[in-house]
This record gives sequence, structure tokens and C-alpha cells, in this order.
Amino acid sequence: ETLKAFDREVNDFVDYMFGPRDPRVRGWFLLDSYLPTFFLTGAYLLCIWLGNKFMKNRPPFSLRPHLIVYNLGITLLSFYMLIELILATWEGGYNLQCQNLHSAGEADIRVAKVLWWYYFSKVIEFMDTIFFVLRKKSSQITFLHVYHHATMFNIWWCVLNWIPCGQSFFGPTLNSFIHVLMYSYYGLSVIPSMRKYLWWKKYLTQAQLIQFLLTIVHTLSAAVKPCGFPFGCLMFQSSYMATLVVLFINFYIKTYRKAPSRTAVKETPVTTEIKNGFHKDYFAAANGLQNNKKAQ
Repeated sequence: ETLKAFDREVNDFVDYMFGPRDPRVRGWFLLDSYLPTFFLTGAYLLCIWLGNKFMKNRPPFSLRPHLIVYNLGITLLSFYMLIELILATWEGGYNLQCQNLHSAGEADIRVAKVLWWYYFSKVIEFMDTIFFVLRKKSSQITFLHVYHHATMFNIWWCVLNWIPCGQSFFGPTLNSFIHVLMYSYYGLSVIPSMRKYLWWKKYLTQAQLIQFLLTIVHTLSAAVKPCGFPFGCLMFQSSYMATLVVLFINFYIKTYRKAPSRTAVKETPVTTEIKNGFHKDYFAAANGLQNNKKAQ
């Protein structure tokens, strides 16, 4: 009874802050109450802390087969979301510049169903960090990494409850495409014999940065020429994406623009390190992105 009362208080407060929820998604798994999303996020953060303590005096796990299956699964899910979003928005005659929440009828429901999977994929992607913990790659669990993973899951709970279709489709469509490229690379890179065929690795960083910038431009275009999509949501999304751009550019400069010293070149042996395809900063900035360290 205490938990139920707390649940009511939390959700009443959320409703007071954001207004009435979209009735089309009522009853969908994990959406009616904020507590599951909140507790799963808390469990994620707790697993990082306790996991690092648990692994401190233990040897790291290899997890190669697990990484292959995991990355393949995320690739297939991302491909499904990409195709379904393209088909649903085409069916609904979505306006690329600005699309409201109610004019496309059944196509809006179809988009919302795909975006629910996009929201749910964010809790699945918590496993990116758990793999780092189990493999003792603690240097890769940066603020950038944890910030992005934890916030995306919570933000998309709000998106699904209040703006589950319309203008919300664009970012997930781009991100699903990028994830198909990235997670397929991560999965294949775990197999030594496949590494020489992964020619698209060097383009992943540029593609992710372009994704961020295109999403911001698309979001602001709806503010300049509105179509009824909530203005406050547009401003929040633009601000959040701007934080990712700043953090990502910081990563890009450190990784690709900072020339190594001659001493570093002499002292650092040439190695290739596969860490589930993730660079320690880049991974966090882009929802589990590329692990390309510039060759020294």
C-alpha cells in the first residue's frame, strides 16, 4: 500500500508538471507509471558501482560469444525500427519539416509502437555498460557514457507518454540507421578474421556527428514554422542534443585532431584493441558508439 501511494504521488506530480498524457498509449508496458523506469535506471547505476567492486580483485571475463549475440540482436532490432519507421511515416504522409501528433490516424499509432521499441531498446543497451564492468574496462565507463545511457531511457519514457508520434519520429529513424552500421561493426569486430573487411569503421564518427546536427536542425525547423507540435518539447530536445554535440566534439578533437608527440609515437607500440567496438568517450556520447582510437 505504501508503494502504491508513492506511485500515485509520483505520477500525479509528473502529470501536474507535463499535463495530460496521450491516451493512445495508455496501458502499454512500462508507460503508465514512472517508477519502473526510475527503478531500472537506479538499478543500472547501482550495478555499475557494485559491479566494479565485485570485479576489483577478479580476472576479467572474455564474453566473446555474448558480445556477438548481443551486437547482432541490437543490429536486427535497429534495422526493424528503421524500416518500420520509414514505412509508417510514408503511409501517414508525414511532413519532413514539421509533423503534428494527430493528423495521420492509424499511421501515428504505428509510429508510436515503433517508438515504444526504441524506448525499450534503451534499457537493453544498459548491457553495454555491464559488459564493460565484467570485462574490467572501467576506464570506458565515463561521465559521458553513463549520462547518455541513463538520460535517454528516462527522456524516452516522457516522449512515449506525451509526444509518441509526429515530429518525434526523426531522431530515432536516423539513430536506428546509425546503429545498424555501428552495432554490426561491433559484432563483426569481435571476430578476428572479419576485422580486415570492416572498411566503414573510419566513417562512423563523422556519421554520428552528422546525426546530432541533423536532429537539431530538424527540431528547430518545427519551431520556426510550427505545425502544432508542443514548442516546449522542441526546445528541450534541441537543448539535450546540444549537450551531446558539445561532448561529442570534445571527444572528436581529443581523438582525431590532437597529434601525438614524437615521444609517444616511439614509446607506444602499435596495437589493435577491440572493446565491443567502443571508444571510452565516444561510446557514451552516442548511445554506444565507435571505439576508434586514432592509430598512434
